[in-house]
Amino acid sequence: MSENAVEPEVLIEQRDGLGQITLNRPRAINALNHPMAQTILDALRAWAADDSVRTVLLTGAGERGLCAGGDIVAIHTDAKNAVAHGDSPWAAADSPSGRFWRDEYILNALIGNYPKPYVAIMDGIVMGGGVGLSGHASHRIVTERSKVGMPETGIGFIPDVGGTYLLSRAPGEIGTHIALTAARMTAGDAIAAGFADAFVPSEHLPALVEALHTLDAADAIAKYAQPAPVSEFIAQRDWIDYCYGADSVEEIVHRLQTDGRAEAAQAAADVLSKSPVALKVTLRSLRGARKAASLEEVLNQEYRVSAASLNTHDLVEGIRSQVIDKDRNPQWRPATLADVTDADVDAYFGALGDRELGLATPKDQL
Repeated sequence: MSENAVEPEVLIEQRDGLGQITLNRPRAINALNHPMAQTILDALRAWAADDSVRTVLLTGAGERGLCAGGDIVAIHTDAKNAVAHGDSPWAAADSPSGRFWRDEYILNALIGNYPKPYVAIMDGIVMGGGVGLSGHASHRIVTERSKVGMPETGIGFIPDVGGTYLLSRAPGEIGTHIALTAARMTAGDAIAAGFADAFVPSEHLPALVEALHTLDAADAIAKYAQPAPVSEFIAQRDWIDYCYGADSVEEIVHRLQTDGRAEAAQAAADVLSKSPVALKVTLRSLRGARKAASLEEVLNQEYRVSAASLNTHDLVEGIRSQVIDKDRNPQWRPATLADVTDADVDAYFGALGDRELGLATPKDQL
């Protein structure tokens, strides 16, 4: 490659029965954009019918993480335009971000139902869209460097990419705690919460990758896996399950504030720093996802919510505060939980007509 050549943002390699996908934007912690999602989708569809590919492997370039999430700056631009023009969720679904999410969620569903072993190495930072690429895999590896999370409520957004499916199925109310506080999971937490399956120390990752060329995925992972670290979330399930078992965010905060433990008080402060409307939409999304029959059903709901989010003050303000200006001082509207009406929440769940995501069965993803 010449000195001035630009490397692809996704590297696709096939050798000895292993199809390897490497996210290749290390300076951006491999943040996912639309062309990257399309490249991965094309590769997975081709390999699903290719008998020479036995196993698929997802990794990230660089030392910082697998994937920090989606391209937030691009979403901020689309959200500002949607707010300025008063776009409906239906119109927002046809924006660049709406089209990106459509292909991204189709990709998430394909990963969740992939017909071959799909191994995701969740080393380092794995946030938002990175969870969508890895959390639905058949074999999910974390290391001592893993930091896994769904930070959406902190930017006025709602967990997506099938995140509400995973969060709603975590033991007890651990998923609700993670979603509302935007807490980061360690390797032990991620395994306990159902976001990962096996712990492999980072020093053994090169050997694991090499073993995947010759061994079945389960055998290769078993060769290098070690006992999972202890999860603090599991150790704190008594207050987590009680406090987050409430039917409203207001009651959750009240229980956290009156629990008496320092960890619960900190959780209350963390919740109250997030977008009030995003918190209420997230809680409704989680409760709905818990009753859903499939990942596809949840992704269909998430697409409605994401499209509606694009025309909201809080998404623009949250990204501005956390990513653009970095003042960490968002001015949410409505400003308090008490000010958020049922109609405010209902608006996120409206039908999109002919722009619904419309995922049906796993075979439709191939």
